[in-house]
Amino acid sequence: MRLLFLGGTRFLGRTLVAQALAAGHHVTLFNRGKTGPGLFPEAERITGDRDGGLAPLADRTWDAVIDPSGYLPRIVGQSVTALAPRCGQYVFVSTISVYADSATPADENYPLGVLADPTTETITGESYGPLKALCEQRVREGAGPNALLVRPGLIVGPHDPTDRFSYWPARAARGDHFLAPGRPGRGIQVIDVRDLSAWMLRCIEHGLGGTFNATAPPGTQTFGEMLAGGQPVWADDAFLAAHNVEPWSEMPVWLPESDATHAGFFAVRVDRALAAGLTLRPLTETVRDTLTWTRTRPADHVWKAGLSEAREQTLLEAFDKERAV
Repeated sequence: MRLLFLGGTRFLGRTLVAQALAAGHHVTLFNRGKTGPGLFPEAERITGDRDGGLAPLADRTWDAVIDPSGYLPRIVGQSVTALAPRCGQYVFVSTISVYADSATPADENYPLGVLADPTTETITGESYGPLKALCEQRVREGAGPNALLVRPGLIVGPHDPTDRFSYWPARAARGDHFLAPGRPGRGIQVIDVRDLSAWMLRCIEHGLGGTFNATAPPGTQTFGEMLAGGQPVWADDAFLAAHNVEPWSEMPVWLPESDATHAGFFAVRVDRALAAGLTLRPLTETVRDTLTWTRTRPADHVWKAGLSEAREQTLLEAFDKERAV
């Protein structure tokens, strides 16, 4: 197949491109050439900016356009208008954050988030999901039944630039005691970037359209499994809240169980994707391979998520004192 990637050199896009090339597809990368310029020398490269700079793609056709880098509906709309009429399929990577709330386990028909100002182009924790929902709308309008909309949960694995998951395998492997949230049986929902990519590529090869949540089935992954082999000190939600530990930033992949507004966050329904062939490797394999990858990074890598050593030590000492009372 002839595949056009908008981006294609960061994390999910990078993994998708690698798998597409390995499968023998002809890949064209359209991006600004700023990230991973030396990657994939066997792929065709076209340098340009998708915001007002799509002219280099004029009069070309592809079997599918894959967009893992669209965040603003105005810009996504430009790409869909220019490319969808000349391509067989338009694939847009969205997010489970499109839903109006996470209080209830959501399937693909759950209400979507709405912005008070739909013209905003400021991406925040509150606007990210609703902006993605508006991007989906542009793709549906422009590509119709040829649109494949993928809503992943937390994507993890090698080359993850966010450190949200990578922090945990690296922290557990240090060998000393470390602070962990809640309890080992607490459920999580993540998807290995390689599994997501392989499934998406199969969908593309079969011309599948529609909207799909894509993450692990509810109840199949736990925090304890993610930290297996380490020495976690499990601090309850009340302690973490009392010490102002920030979910997701200081304590990645954690939301307080007492917060009913997020009761469905790690229970998103993925029946539709499973029926369409989504399969996942064991979480332990993802943990192992992520750890191996983190060890290839510079020793002075500055972590984007997780507790600093000083902050963690202070919290561990406070936790020990409170348990001793």
